[in-house]
Amino acid sequence: MSRTPTELLSPADQERRRSLRVMKAVALGALLFMAVVFVVAFALQRDVPAFAYVRAAAEGGMVGALADWFAVTALFRHPLGIPIPHTAIIPKRKDEIGRTLGEFVETEFLRGDVVRAKLQATSIASRLGEWIEQPEHAERIASEASIMATGVLEALSDDDVQGLIEDLAREHLVEPQWAPPLGEWMSRVVATGAHRGAVDLAADSAAAWLAANQSAFDGLVSKRLPSWVPSVATRLVDTTAYNEAVKFVAAVRADDAHPARAAIDGFLARLSDQLQHDPELIARFEGAKGNIFDSPRMRELAAEAWNAAKSGLLRSLADPESTLRTRVTAALVDIGQRLTTDAQLQQRVNTWVIDAAVFLVDRYRHEISSIISDTVASWDAEETSEKIELMVGRDLQYIRLNGTIVGALAGVTIFTVAHAFLG
Repeated sequence: MSRTPTELLSPADQERRRSLRVMKAVALGALLFMAVVFVVAFALQRDVPAFAYVRAAAEGGMVGALADWFAVTALFRHPLGIPIPHTAIIPKRKDEIGRTLGEFVETEFLRGDVVRAKLQATSIASRLGEWIEQPEHAERIASEASIMATGVLEALSDDDVQGLIEDLAREHLVEPQWAPPLGEWMSRVVATGAHRGAVDLAADSAAAWLAANQSAFDGLVSKRLPSWVPSVATRLVDTTAYNEAVKFVAAVRADDAHPARAAIDGFLARLSDQLQHDPELIARFEGAKGNIFDSPRMRELAAEAWNAAKSGLLRSLADPESTLRTRVTAALVDIGQRLTTDAQLQQRVNTWVIDAAVFLVDRYRHEISSIISDTVASWDAEETSEKIELMVGRDLQYIRLNGTIVGALAGVTIFTVAHAFLG
């Protein structure tokens, strides 16, 4: 069921319509008043000559009122329904008006220099900081961002995400060679001696393990001896092996030039060189890497990691008291405070915002202005005319009223001049 024009109007438009009707009544009342005055003055001017001036004023007032009524009405519709040329201007030229308005906005407002000058006069960063540093505003931003992030996460397909992760891992991890870069990095570590801390840590860990696990040496060597060897001898062998291990580790820890350290340095140096230049070792290393990444278990772990991360994020985003939401809110408050106090940061943010706005305006101003022309073109002609009349019609009725007054003054002035010089 179609709606009537009144039902299409907003409450503000309905109020404007009431005001317009009042002003139309006032303008029409002025015309009728002039008509009554004209009739009375015309009937009495022969007996009272002074009424001729009143008649002239009333006559001019009627002419002015009728002329302005015609002009105002012709903007929106045909006067008295008669299709007089150059009337109903707005309904007929609606699309052209929209295009002209769009061009005017594009050439006068959507210009880089205009936008830059306006934004430079506004302390964008400072005002934004003052707003964000209020905890309730920061919480609101965090809440809205959480809703958006939740929608994105829920819209994502787990299979698609896992496929994307697999593609990215293959592109950036599996396909590039690891062996040469790893060998180069290892050679630098060995050359600078950065690995010695790891060797010290390994020696310290070995010493601590030996001190706490002497029983692990029970039978370590003796169980390989012939059965006819006395038990006393077997225990002595195990104890000796343990003591030698303790002495060896202690010697490594105490002597930075210990042969074992030199052996480790030599091994790492050879390994780093082979990783860079030995095709066979490089191929074996890359093959092992590919097997690890292509294994079903690795894919299962990737899927489990994504599902766990997604579930955790959704829970944190939904809970206003979660650590994530709390930290985001605190970070926003901190950013707001910095924006209000850090002049250098304000300058950077203002420059970035202004440059971004100018770039968008310069690049897309035609598309932005076309919104106006396209929107106006989609409007119904009669509805557009009514909307515009409601917006400016009340002021146009003042033109009718002023036309009545000016016409009356012009009429009496012309009559007076003509009577003075020609009478």
